[in-house]
Amino acid sequence: MSDFVAALPMYDWPEMRIEVDAQWARLRDAFRQKGIDAPQTIARVNADLRPVEGGIRDAAGAVIAPDPATLPPDELDFHGLWVHPALLFAQTCWGPMELGLSKHVQVIGQPNYDAFEGGQGELYSSAIVMRVGEAPTVGSTSDGSPFIPIDILRGKHFTFNSLDSMSGIIALTRDLKALGDSLDIFSERSESGGHRASIVAIAEGKADVAAIDCQSWALARRFEPVAEAVTVVGWTTRRKGLPFITAKATPEKIVVALREAVAALA
Repeated sequence: MSDFVAALPMYDWPEMRIEVDAQWARLRDAFRQKGIDAPQTIARVNADLRPVEGGIRDAAGAVIAPDPATLPPDELDFHGLWVHPALLFAQTCWGPMELGLSKHVQVIGQPNYDAFEGGQGELYSSAIVMRVGEAPTVGSTSDGSPFIPIDILRGKHFTFNSLDSMSGIIALTRDLKALGDSLDIFSERSESGGHRASIVAIAEGKADVAAIDCQSWALARRFEPVAEAVTVVGWTTRRKGLPFITAKATPEKIVVALREAVAALA
């Protein structure tokens, strides 16, 4: 049994479990070919993470996350996963990275977003979505520049997945600032807890606008029935997508091998 932990939680929708497991199988086998003892399966809940008595600590000994064994076993604490000392491989977001996570992890690489509208190589953008019929539907810009219909968005209720999300709120905040505006154009803001929940809230009339990363939007169009009532009215600037990370404590030899394996699969 491997001493390492791995997870691919960011697009692990219930309908995507088979595809995500297949993605991990490809990565796992590539890592094992490099001599890395990659775990057979990915972690999906706190109960899948190894206990860390006294909590997870940084290099200075300060507790930065609770012992996973003390958390609800059927949930997943993303921060606890990302800073877990046994983390071999996972996805994260550049929002948490900029807010301090980067001090505790090492970046392995970036996924490719060519398969999704709004994506190009390692760059992705967020689709700005509203209910069908409330604004014209637009395609992503060819050069990755933003298209922010401020006059249409003004006075609307904006919902976002979480405050530390690059795709859900930070990217739009920065694009609005570049245009001389801010999130204050919205009459109300609320946190939904997830991109899918934001889309459902808009379809049900509980919110008006959200920014959804292009891959999550593609998943919603495949699997979320109410997404038919939602359309894309704008796009944020293309930025780096979700990075692959490993623990700060992962030995350099393994980090190099992980990077080589990920690059070979790209």
